[in-house]
Amino acid sequence: MQSAETSAFSLAAEDGALLDEIERTCFCFFWEQGNSGTGLVKDRSLATGHDDRPVASIAATGFGLTAMAIADRRGWEKRERLLGRIRTTLQFALNRIQHEHGFLLHFVDHATGARAFNSEFSSIDTTILLCGALTCRAYFDDPEVRALATQLYERADWVWLLNGGMLLSHGYRLETGFIKSRWDEYSELMMIYLLGLGSPTHALPAETWDAWKRVPLEYDGIRIIGSNAPIFVHQYSHAWFDFRNRRDRYADYFRNSIDATRIHKLFCLALASKFPDYTEDLWGITASDSAKGYVVWGGPPPMGPIDGTVVPSAAGGSLPFLPAETLRVLRNMRQKYSERGWKRYGFVDAFNPLTGWYDPDVIGINLGILMLMAENLRSSFVWDVFMRNHEAKLSMERAGFESTQWNASSRVR
Repeated sequence: MQSAETSAFSLAAEDGALLDEIERTCFCFFWEQGNSGTGLVKDRSLATGHDDRPVASIAATGFGLTAMAIADRRGWEKRERLLGRIRTTLQFALNRIQHEHGFLLHFVDHATGARAFNSEFSSIDTTILLCGALTCRAYFDDPEVRALATQLYERADWVWLLNGGMLLSHGYRLETGFIKSRWDEYSELMMIYLLGLGSPTHALPAETWDAWKRVPLEYDGIRIIGSNAPIFVHQYSHAWFDFRNRRDRYADYFRNSIDATRIHKLFCLALASKFPDYTEDLWGITASDSAKGYVVWGGPPPMGPIDGTVVPSAAGGSLPFLPAETLRVLRNMRQKYSERGWKRYGFVDAFNPLTGWYDPDVIGINLGILMLMAENLRSSFVWDVFMRNHEAKLSMERAGFESTQWNASSRVR
């Protein structure tokens, strides 16, 4: 299911060292910006470390749970300390954070779990939290972790989230009820539907997998299933679910993300006449900070106020799809822009070489996708562990996935 260039890719020693450095600094964020009393991970932090902002993100916390498993695998922290943090996180998420039919609030106070920003009970953010919990359940031989993760997953009522239809709602608000927007078009939605399909307590009908649209998009002669959204939509589901050597009746989604990354690179390079910093060595735009605040930008088609800013997690989140090309970008960023673009937690969230703007912050979910995909390129670790979950396998069977003839392995060291 992989491209020839991916299956044949051999990770050079210096690239392995770079990815190790990137992952270690990302883990440092999840460890230091995770509250030791609740396990909740801050949505963002100053890239230099100390940060007084109180808001945690449920999605960042899910990435953080997976980061704990990676850290144990790599020996970056003592197992008992990691397990202590994981138990604290799962206990707090299960018993202390307000939920609606098992779906957690998007943003909460990192010390108390209280609702922040009047946020919604979020389907995608809860899904990411559950993926992290299930990763820990599959990896650690710990009865308490297993029990807590199972309770969190089995509590989520996916059928309720359908709200009488065949497409999942984006979430639920205390003040107004179900969010009208539904997960109706290809995006990061695959992980949401798959967790729902695999649920042993509130399983979605198999037909829901067929209900969302798969819109064709073509750019420079390359055809994919896509949407008017940043490149991260082609990355998030692939951080945990292993789509290699599998396809459903509609697509080979791993190949689709390879081609989507290739298209995004070509799109960025086509902007070089306007933004000369975009080269083979420097490209990639995804939802991130900008000099004017947080923006959702990318393409094709062009979206957002593109101004020459580059986002390390754009290329980094696609490491398993185009290893050589994305590593080239990360090497260049590390070598050429480290003075202002690399801090305690690794790469700053975004920077603009043309204007000299460098984000003072890092964002948890962008560090998370970078860390997980770096590890998947290095060892397939997150894929291999997550797919040990019976529910993950069952969900893909219920969605109609079948093995392909291509058996090549992408595992590199």
